Amino acid sequence: MTAPVLIIAASDDWPTDRVVVELQRRGVEVFRMDTADFPQRLALAGRIDQGKAWTGELTTEHRTVELSRVSAVYYRAPGAFQFPQGMSGPEERFAAAQARAGLGGVLSALDCRWVNHPTSMARAEYKPVQLAAARACGLNIPPTLITNRAEEVRSFAADTGFSIVCKPVASPVLIEDGQFKSVYTQRLRPEDLDDLRGIETTPHLFQGWVSKEHEVRLTVVGGRMFAAAIHAGSEAAHEDWRSDYGSLTYASTEVPDQVAAGMRSLMERLQLRYGAADFIVGPDGQWTFLEVNPCGQWDWIQGETGLPIAEAIADDLQGAT
Repeated sequence: MTAPVLIIAASDDWPTDRVVVELQRRGVEVFRMDTADFPQRLALAGRIDQGKAWTGELTTEHRTVELSRVSAVYYRAPGAFQFPQGMSGPEERFAAAQARAGLGGVLSALDCRWVNHPTSMARAEYKPVQLAAARACGLNIPPTLITNRAEEVRSFAADTGFSIVCKPVASPVLIEDGQFKSVYTQRLRPEDLDDLRGIETTPHLFQGWVSKEHEVRLTVVGGRMFAAAIHAGSEAAHEDWRSDYGSLTYASTEVPDQVAAGMRSLMERLQLRYGAADFIVGPDGQWTFLEVNPCGQWDWIQGETGLPIAEAIADDLQGAT
């Protein structure tokens, strides 16, 4: 067995299953954990002193891994800590803060290859940071406004020819009445600007509408890029393809050299080894950057196109890219 790879992901995340299977097929030792298992089904013992970096163990009922042997970490949206019943609200919040600082701190200190490191992911998830970095790296970006002032929206709309969209600044997913709901990109009509009541309650993100021939999901793994053209088959999908997956068709496509160079620079600037980037490709062939998700979904793209993304992630964890 090679030096172990640590997988930190939700226990029911089946795309991660594919990466684990691929690593094990190659004879790589894998230790998989979910932070939701801590502290009831996962134990930590970590030690550092002047003579040695972090050593110690992560232990479950069936397995143990020595921290100093970990060669790489694949970090992908693990679950929330689960504490014993009977704790009060303040006790549980205190315990969660200690778990983040203790378990999270020791793991974050591991000096090895990360795909991706959680601190880099946390910073990269800010869309204003992404857009500024993408612009600096030579990628085309749409004109963008983030505001909670109605008059600024109307002024921005006038500047862009009254062709704008509104989208969430952060995750488009919310939980209401115990159900997951998504907030999709919405194209605004001039009459929509007459009544903007409620905009003052929180920041909203507005962008100039970019004419599109199709969109591209560009999955970046280490130094490799996997581009899938996404063609919308409905009006709703033309505005936001996430709103109507059933109407979409896919095809692998080539990445223009200028876009590839810009994405390599962006990934380096954001300190990411993995990212799922979305682009609009206009009728003139120009690519416009929308965002890069450091924890974006990739498995369905591999299923639709055959692009070997799971294999590339395994390669990168082994230091092959």
